[in-house]
Amino acid sequence: MKLLCTALFLLLSCTLAQASDNWPQFRGPDGTGHSDARDLPLTWSEQQNIVWKTAIHDRGWSSPVVYAKQIWLTTSSPDARQLYALCLDRDTGRIIRDIKLFEVATPQYIHPFNTAASPTPVIENGRVYITFGSPGTACIDTKTFKVLWERRDFECNHFRGSGSSPVIFQNLLLMHFDGSDHQFVVALDKRTGKTVWQTKRSIDFQDILPNGKIAADGDLRKAFATPQVERINGRWEMISLGAKAAYSYDPLTGKELWRVEERGQHSASTRPVLGHGMIFFPTGFSTGQLFAVKTGGNGLITDTHVAWKVKRGVSNKPSILLIDDLIFMIGDTGIASCVEAKTGNIVWQQRIGGEYSSSPVYADGKIYLFSEDGKTTVLKPSRTFEKLAENKLDEGFLASPAIAGKALFLRTRTHLYRIEKRNK
Repeated sequence: MKLLCTALFLLLSCTLAQASDNWPQFRGPDGTGHSDARDLPLTWSEQQNIVWKTAIHDRGWSSPVVYAKQIWLTTSSPDARQLYALCLDRDTGRIIRDIKLFEVATPQYIHPFNTAASPTPVIENGRVYITFGSPGTACIDTKTFKVLWERRDFECNHFRGSGSSPVIFQNLLLMHFDGSDHQFVVALDKRTGKTVWQTKRSIDFQDILPNGKIAADGDLRKAFATPQVERINGRWEMISLGAKAAYSYDPLTGKELWRVEERGQHSASTRPVLGHGMIFFPTGFSTGQLFAVKTGGNGLITDTHVAWKVKRGVSNKPSILLIDDLIFMIGDTGIASCVEAKTGNIVWQQRIGGEYSSSPVYADGKIYLFSEDGKTTVLKPSRTFEKLAENKLDEGFLASPAIAGKALFLRTRTHLYRIEKRNK
């Protein structure tokens, strides 16, 4: 018995060490923005607690992903014709590889706020998966840096640019394509890149204008969200936010399990979180609501499973944090909110200023919020608003952060930083 307990302790210790030492996908190890890292710095500046600072060429809002000694991210030439994957040394910040993955002869239009390199990679032992949406997806061997497979055949007019990040589930690479022309989700065999299943969004997208014509605005079909796969009530579900609806699919087959419609929503950009028997997500632009949907549904469940909605101060671009029984979020225009997860009651709201696109993270007992002008506000996650610190870097944050070991890896408009406590 003693040997069994020791073995379980060692296994748990190794699992925790691995979880805190890697940040393999958008929003971290479990996709919720949580990290079990400890002893992170509370304060920093251009002169304090910076281990290294590396310039990243061109433009990209993808988040860094961290695995072992490597950091990967993407970038793009300003005209979106050259698409790159970069690998940096975690210890030194040195760029190990700068790989031009794709040449795009005729790039799609991209809104000036967005970039061609906004989707975040996903990494695992030996492989990193890079996507730019329809311009191209590739798998790279992280030891040899060879491209193992690529796909450039998916048709999707991203209209404002791509933004949805891929996720790994078992042997599948799951991706969203929500454009002005086509809206579907797809699963690729991560080993070969071949399509395992592809499912079209089921909502009809028919918006009737007062003059009787059908609205053709591409924004009303757009979404930038990243799916979340969870085991719910004994079945695997891929929770997926599209335009005008949130969906659940069987991630193994692509079969739609349920759908919640909110026909005014579009451009959903966040990753959903689960807890207390519910799924929480901002609906996106136009309606701008925070939904709580009870798990266990089948079919169209808009009228039966929406537990509550919040309309005030809801974020459009930054994802939300669920910490115990409280939801914390930062609105695009700088209003921080705390909401009871079980009821939807607003506990507090506080204007902290700035504009926000980056998703917040929770680590070391603190919430970190990153603004587009380079300010980081650190909060205590409690029922009363309490600001612990405010920090500033030279350039602003559009990418969401990564946390690994005892460091924050922060991508600004121009640089990637490793922020960590330094010996005085």
